[in-house]
Amino acid sequence: MRKVWIAPMCLVGLAFLTGCSDGMRAQTARAIDSVAEIDQENMAEMMLAVSDPREAVTYFTNASAANPDRIMFRRGLARSLMRAGNAEASVPVWREVVAHPEALPDDRVELAEAYIRSNNWAEAEAALNAVPPTFETYNRYRLEAMVADSRQQWDRADSFYEIASGLTAEPAGVLNNWGYSKLTRGDHRGAERLFAEALSHDPDLFTAKNNLVLARAAQRRYELPLVQMTQIERAELLHTMALVAIRQGDTRTGRGLLEDAIATHPQHFEAAATALAALR
Repeated sequence: MRKVWIAPMCLVGLAFLTGCSDGMRAQTARAIDSVAEIDQENMAEMMLAVSDPREAVTYFTNASAANPDRIMFRRGLARSLMRAGNAEASVPVWREVVAHPEALPDDRVELAEAYIRSNNWAEAEAALNAVPPTFETYNRYRLEAMVADSRQQWDRADSFYEIASGLTAEPAGVLNNWGYSKLTRGDHRGAERLFAEALSHDPDLFTAKNNLVLARAAQRRYELPLVQMTQIERAELLHTMALVAIRQGDTRTGRGLLEDAIATHPQHFEAAATALAALR
């Protein structure tokens, strides 16, 4: 009687083992797919972080063609085009990203930045208006400030610049932009204060140093500010100050500043020499 039961039980055991084997194969396949997906994500992040922008564009173009449903690759292509200085070409790609079911609010913000870099301010404003008001990030308010600037909505711009500067641990860039906005409005003292504040966060930001000199020279204060600078930077800042002085009719002062710039620069300072020759 025992032998009679052995065969059915072996069949049951075989079926159970077969089921386990199928389940394990499916589980292994899912694990491999997960690892492959993580590898793709890591590769995409690496291409964005360290790769040459042109190489990244090539990589993401091919990856997007091979995986048309993966938003990660379309987003990577759009960002790579931006990094490569081709914002106009990134706009249609960002539009595809924004239309994807898995799109994020930040994708619309980056689309707005692509529009701004393409000098399409109306579309940038529309893209930002489509971002939920609860989505509050440094980049969103930085771009909102720039759009308000373009429309000469100064109070609105100041408000957005202030919010943006409070949402980042590295506010030098946005403070410099805010200062330049003040400079274009003729608020030279306000601009000077913001450039100095930007330099307190990033003493190496040459754009802020140059803008600070512009703000001071516009007030006919023709002495260099007490900020950290190299010898070459000192010569370039003297040159900037000289040009402002000449433009404002202070030709003699401008000539002296050009001579100082030429004497300060460790190599031949072609731009300053050309300007001085033109004065003579």
